[in-house]
Amino acid sequence: MLESIGLSRQDESVYEALVRRVHATVAELAHDCRLPAPATRRSVRSLVALGLAVRSTGRPVTYAAVSPDSALEAVLRDRERALNDVRSHVSGLMDLYRAGTRFVNPGELVEVVSGRDDVNRRWAQLQQSTRTQVRGFDRPPYASHEEHTEPNPVELELLKRGVAYRVIYDSTVLSLPGWLADVTVGVRHGEQARVAADLPMKLAISDDRLAIIPLLRPGDHTVTASYLIHPSPLLDALIALFEALWERSVQVRLPSNGGAPGRLEQAPDELTAEEAKLLTLLAAGATDKSAGRALGWSERTVQRHVTRLMQRFGAQTRFQIAMEATRRGWI
Repeated sequence: MLESIGLSRQDESVYEALVRRVHATVAELAHDCRLPAPATRRSVRSLVALGLAVRSTGRPVTYAAVSPDSALEAVLRDRERALNDVRSHVSGLMDLYRAGTRFVNPGELVEVVSGRDDVNRRWAQLQQSTRTQVRGFDRPPYASHEEHTEPNPVELELLKRGVAYRVIYDSTVLSLPGWLADVTVGVRHGEQARVAADLPMKLAISDDRLAIIPLLRPGDHTVTASYLIHPSPLLDALIALFEALWERSVQVRLPSNGGAPGRLEQAPDELTAEEAKLLTLLAAGATDKSAGRALGWSERTVQRHVTRLMQRFGAQTRFQIAMEATRRGWI
């Protein structure tokens, strides 16, 4: 358990024995841990060096355990400072590396990854190595037969750690069964999701250091090759493209009131869960048919909800519904 702060299993065993006794000689600790006296003495010296134990000045020499909460916390802070120093040094080295390779070896700035397993592995590695944010374009086709019905487990884990995800979904996903439920899970965990029409490609960008572009031809249903884009003017252009489309895309909003499904009689400034989802889909350009597929409704049910929203807002057109929803900050 304490190996991550520099203690071997033997050192940890001796430390636990010392904590139980509070004060002990090397012989007592060697007996408790069933270790030779020389090995126990080395472990005790390591504990003293780390500030986890103190040595008495009397005879026989005894050792006392320092309170674990304060002692271990001090060790952890030292380790964190050391890791932060390493991160800063790595950042400086990366700046030098980028400056040296940006134009010297242009052929190495774009890497081709072939094979479905290798592509999936590099996609997972790209996410797991991200420190700040993942940005991406998401559009069909998808590799799995289930298409877009299950959340990305790596994303959910990284969201818990504080890594941001900003994803723009192509409007063609609106008609995919399960898409709305999948994205809802991500948004509930912190994903920032938007919808736009005619995304040019599938894309994922890790921080400002690496991007992956799946190679897909019309009719392809499985990703078997991808480009990896390393720091370069091309990566800069992809980042700029993402940010430009992000500003023009429609935000996916979830209701904050947890309204009960099917209940349309809300207070004037509230939306039901269905209304919030429907407004997002309509603002993103979904047809009645695609909105119905996303929500599990028939086209007539979609039309009935739209009519009720028009009546509620005093709107004559869908455009006026969208304008009123925008004014109220709902989409």
